[in-house]
Amino acid sequence: MAFDYGTKRIGVAVTDPMQIIATALTTVHPQDIWTFLTDYLHTEQIETFVVGKPKQLDGSDSESASHVVGFMRKLKKTYPTIPVVEIDERFTSKMASAAIAQSGKKKKDRQQKGLVDTVSATIILQSYMEGRNF
Repeated sequence: MAFDYGTKRIGVAVTDPMQIIATALTTVHPQDIWTFLTDYLHTEQIETFVVGKPKQLDGSDSESASHVVGFMRKLKKTYPTIPVVEIDERFTSKMASAAIAQSGKKKKDRQQKGLVDTVSATIILQSYMEGRNF
């Protein structure tokens, strides 16, 4: 499961049991994420949490990275048996916007920020899966 963490919305993506392709799941308000995760984990098994961490062009943490660090800390504390992996999320929002535009969606649909967040989470998860060595 991957997260594109934001202070207004968290994009969430998951993968299939074979871990071949990432799929957008939903967006969740940050205050509702813990209830959402508890409910989700009652029916689904999660192997790893992948969290996109915003970076500057030079590789240093961006201003919003502190929010992500706090989120990761709480994930580790709340779900100690599930590893939490951080991945560089530079350019995922731009990549998501481009992918949505190429999908043929109407302009009104392309401007939905929640859609961009879920697609960003999907890109984060797919990048993580492609970068692993099996």
